[in-house]
Amino acid sequence: MEKLKRAVTEIAYARDQAKLSGFHRSIVPFLSLASSLYGVVLSFRRSLYRSGFFSRHRLPVPVISVGNLTWGGNGKTPMVEFIARCLSDYGISPLILTRGYAGGDEAKMLQRHLLGGPVKVGVGANRIATANLFFEKYGYVDCRGSKLFERTYLDQKVGSHISSEKIGAAILDDGMQHWSLCRDLEIVMINGLMPWGNCKLLPLGPLREPLMALKRADVAVLHHADLVLEQKLKDIELVIQEIKSLPIFYTRMAPSYFFEVRNINTKMHLGAVHNAVVLCVSAIGSSDAFVQRMEKMGPIYVDRFDFSDHHSFQTKDMHMMRERLRQLEDKFGYKPIVIVTEKDYDRDPQILKHLHPFQVLVLCSEMQIIPHKGCNKDHLKLLLRELLEVKLSGAD
Repeated sequence: MEKLKRAVTEIAYARDQAKLSGFHRSIVPFLSLASSLYGVVLSFRRSLYRSGFFSRHRLPVPVISVGNLTWGGNGKTPMVEFIARCLSDYGISPLILTRGYAGGDEAKMLQRHLLGGPVKVGVGANRIATANLFFEKYGYVDCRGSKLFERTYLDQKVGSHISSEKIGAAILDDGMQHWSLCRDLEIVMINGLMPWGNCKLLPLGPLREPLMALKRADVAVLHHADLVLEQKLKDIELVIQEIKSLPIFYTRMAPSYFFEVRNINTKMHLGAVHNAVVLCVSAIGSSDAFVQRMEKMGPIYVDRFDFSDHHSFQTKDMHMMRERLRQLEDKFGYKPIVIVTEKDYDRDPQILKHLHPFQVLVLCSEMQIIPHKGCNKDHLKLLLRELLEVKLSGAD
């Protein structure tokens, strides 16, 4: 199954279909048929919502959706965390609604990062039911028509003065295709390294919806922009602006520190891998970005083990990693260091300990807004507030 997933990804992002292997070309007709059927179902489902046959539910608090048009690696989770912290600064207690897909690695990471603050994380496939459970437990504050959004973080930091646990806003993680829930603000995340692939719908390509779905967005964010050539970023912007004129922001993941899987309370400087032999192990949507950032930290050699997004490591995977680590140790004469992402750690914190006596470090990173054409972190915060004010002023 892992081989098939990898083949599908390679087809979706292949620049020249003629250079695909025989195995890849043999499955293209099946993927093409499945993609056509997916498109028909997608269009039919969308028409049912537009006609009102399927109802759309509105929560009693503002809803901010953070989604994407392609599979994995778009920076949704870091952006959700950024918005949650931003709302907390405004004095609003936010509720994050996430599916908890494939073991809930993203939800666990959010809970660990936001522990002790006013942010609540609701996990469940039925986001409406999950939200209602939290409203029953904590209550809610209807911000529509109130003065809450007139406070800017430039005037005062009110996050530390939140006196109520009542929920004031919801953040819909991976929400762009979650049509059953109304939203007040739509943010679309785009992987700058791999924006659209072959522009085909799943599973032949990486698109979950046609590019015209960008018309529903209020803000576009190009993630991993620091790893992309300027001309490519301009090309991506051009595609977006031809569909809809949107404010576009650039983001990057800035490595902060490491911690060991056997002692998560110990922070290690990024220089811990300088002149080391490193094996990058990841099951995320954008392994290339992870590896590229590790290469910039100064190891003498970087090897990699890539798995499909959200893959749960198994005992056989540990055996393969151990074999690769022994090969690297024989080649270089000293023990290599295993580096994983936070998502990979949170998926199963225990299994990675089985790689002992090899050291396993977890790379912790923070999403940063890259100043671009006068747009920076402060501008994004202000834009979020202003757009919400506009949406809420016209709300029923």
